[in-house]
Amino acid sequence: MDAAEKPVVVMKRYELKYLLSGEQTEYLKKGLEGHMQLDKYGRTSIASLYYDTPDFRLIRTSVEKPEFKEKIRLRSYGLATEASPVYLELKRKAYGIVYKRRVQTTVPLVKKFFAGEGDICAAGQINSEITNFRDYYRDLVPSCLIIYDREAYFEQGGDLRLTIDYDPRYRTDHLNLTESMEGESLLDSGWSILEIKVQNAMPLWLSRLLSGGKIYKGSFSKYGEAYRQQLLNVKDNL
Repeated sequence: MDAAEKPVVVMKRYELKYLLSGEQTEYLKKGLEGHMQLDKYGRTSIASLYYDTPDFRLIRTSVEKPEFKEKIRLRSYGLATEASPVYLELKRKAYGIVYKRRVQTTVPLVKKFFAGEGDICAAGQINSEITNFRDYYRDLVPSCLIIYDREAYFEQGGDLRLTIDYDPRYRTDHLNLTESMEGESLLDSGWSILEIKVQNAMPLWLSRLLSGGKIYKGSFSKYGEAYRQQLLNVKDNL
C-alpha cells in the first residue's frame, strides 16, 4: 500500500499541561503505580517539524492564546529516513478541546504535498481538511524542529493517557527529520513536561495525586517557547 493511502486517525480530547521538577516527576511516577502502565515502547525520542508561514503567522497567533488556534507538524518516532513512516498532523484547539487529524506518510510525499503536488492521503474529509489548511495559509515552510524524549502511560480499559517529556529541545536550522536529534534546551536541567490527555473528566485519584505533589496546571507550548527563545537570541545579537 502506498504511504498516501494509509488510514487516518481522528482524535478529540482535553490536553492539560504541567511543568515538573525532577522531584515532582519521581513523585508522580511512583503515584501512577497500580493505576497506569508505561506503554511497550518505554522512553521514545520524538521529533516534530512545525510548518509555518515565512512571517510565523501560526505561532504568532498561538502565543496570543486565542480561543481557537491551529498548527501543522510532521512527526517521527526516532530518526526518520526517506522511506520510514512519519505522521502529518493537523492540530486545532477550540475552547479547551483539542482536535487532531493525523495521517501516516513519508518525508518525500510530504515535501511534494507542501509544494502543491497532489493530496497527502486518499480522498476524504481528512484529506480535504489538511489540503484546505495548506491552501489557505499558502507558502508553508519548515520553521522549527522540536525534539524530546517521551514516556507514555495508559489506563487499562480507559481513555486516560499521560505523557512525560524529558529534555525538550529545538533547532531552527537543519530543519529535517533525518539528520539528528540534537537541539537547544527549552527547560532548565532536570525539568520535564507532563501532559494529561482525557476525553472526559480526570479521575479523582489523579486529581489527588497532583494536589499532593503541588503539581498545578499551566500553559506551555514547546513551539511557542522555542519561538520566544529564538526572538530573545535575535534581540541579544542586534
